[in-house]
Parts: sequence; structure tokens; C-alpha cells
Amino acid sequence: MSANFYRAFEDKHRGSRDLIKTRLCAYLPFIQPLALLHPGLPALDLGCGRGEWLELLQDHHIPAQGVDLDDGMLAACRERGFNVINADAVAHLQAQPDHSLLFITGFHIAEHLPFEVLQTLFTQARRVLVPDGLLILETPNPENLVVGTASFYIDPTHQRPLPTQLLGFMAEHHGFARAKIVRLQEETRLLNGAIPNFYDVLGGVSPDYALIAQPEPGADEPASLTQAFAIESGVSLLDLATGYDEQVVKIEQLKTALHQVHAQMDAQLQQVQALAQQSAQRADQCAAALQALHASHSWRLTRPLRWLAGLFR
Repeated sequence: MSANFYRAFEDKHRGSRDLIKTRLCAYLPFIQPLALLHPGLPALDLGCGRGEWLELLQDHHIPAQGVDLDDGMLAACRERGFNVINADAVAHLQAQPDHSLLFITGFHIAEHLPFEVLQTLFTQARRVLVPDGLLILETPNPENLVVGTASFYIDPTHQRPLPTQLLGFMAEHHGFARAKIVRLQEETRLLNGAIPNFYDVLGGVSPDYALIAQPEPGADEPASLTQAFAIESGVSLLDLATGYDEQVVKIEQLKTALHQVHAQMDAQLQQVQALAQQSAQRADQCAAALQALHASHSWRLTRPLRWLAGLFR
């Protein structure tokens, strides 16, 4: 890959620094309570990229180091004075002492790693974190069908999509006592219960998700952290598919009801037409009878009597 290619690629496809920094604020409810509980304990960001997360940690007075292999990315970090080094992320993690870090984060790095290396990352993270520390791995969400079949492969360095069930199991398998999936970056209207259309089913699921894993929740865990782990987030494929199916069922029910109304109206119209035809026939019969009466011999004979009766009236 040519020099500075990946930095230019990220600048075009990942989004602006301000946008990414805003998105990363979703993790503050998890990290702030522990940072207050363990002041001064450092964090490590694997694949730190342009340094948006390092900047957010700096804003909240949490010491952190970033690791990356891309010189273009590291240059962007050094321009802002962040503590970064050029090293392999997992090799650097292996060199850290036991229980020395409060957080280990990796934003869109897991999907770049061969599976064996990803397993090593989990093993080493479990060793290096303090017991109530956090491993946070954010990755594209293949449950979003557009992401899983198309946009994931825009990045030429991606290995394979990682389903939520896989990362959740890996945390459990490598000894993390608590693991939570946080779905991210969905459209607000879908999060607020808007009726999904068909494209929403294909591409409206939260396009990213994060695994947040903890070796051992502490006995003195802040209530705010417990609440952060309890809150459900994002939009799943089941949510959208169920909402779309319900909409289809309602439309079919409405069509059936309209068909029944039309059938009832047609039946009533036929009844009205039949009554109108009967009335027209009776009117014709009355007119014929009246005409026959006027043409009868008796009608002509009684004409003088009708004239006298008119005079008396």
C-alpha cells in the first residue's frame, strides 16, 4: 500500500474528526465512572488512527497511549501532541505488565486482524486489564445487510465481518465475566420507532457495534456504570424486520377491510337499483292504468258529472 494511502482513505470514508469524536462520546458513560474510581490509571488505544479517541480521553483528563503502524495516521496524532508509537498493536499489548491498564480500546481494528491474532488480543487484554477494567472493540455490524455485503469491502485491508455473536462468545471464552453489545450510528427516526420501509430492513440496522467486556465487575462499581451496562441501544435486524412485517400485515388487513366495504356497498347498490327498477315498473303500470282509464268509455260518460262536481267544490 502506498505511503499515506490509508490516511487519505480514512479522511474520505470515515468522516470528519469532529463527527468521529462526537460518535465516540457514546463510550463516556462506561469509562468515566471507572476513571474516577481509578484516577491516573492509563488506557491503551490499539490502531489509534487519527487520534479522535485520544483527544476525547485527553479532554477528560485520562492518560492514554496510542499504537498504530501507519505513519500518516501517527503524524496526524503527533501534530496534536498525543502520546503515540509505531508498533504492532498485539505485540505491544503483549509487552504490557499484568493488570496495568484501565481500558484497552480498538475502534475498527478487530476486522483487520487474522482470527488467530484476534484471539491473542483477547487473551492479552484479559491479562493486562485491571479486574474491573474494560475492553472496548468497535467494528462494522454485518447484521446490517448493506454493510455486511457491500460497504464492509470498500476498505481493502478488512479481513472478514465479525457477527455480534462471535465477539460476544470470544469475550466469554477468554474469561471476561461481563460482555455487552452496543449497537451504534443508527438513524434517529428508526431508534424512535418510525415505521421501517424495505430499504430500512436492508440498511437501517445500526451500521456499527461495540463489544464492551469486563474481566470482573467490582464490588464497589458505580451505579452509573451498572446503568450503562443495563441500557439497551441501537436497532437490530429483528426490530426492523418485525416492524416491516407488522406494517405489511396492517396493509393487508386494511385491503381486506376495504374489499369488504366495497362488497357491502356493491350489494347495497344492487338493492337500490333493484328497488328503483321495481319503482319504475310500478310507475309505468300506474301510467298505463291511468291512460287506459282516460281512454275508457265510462270515463267519457262520467265527464259531465265530474264537471258538476268541480262546480260544487
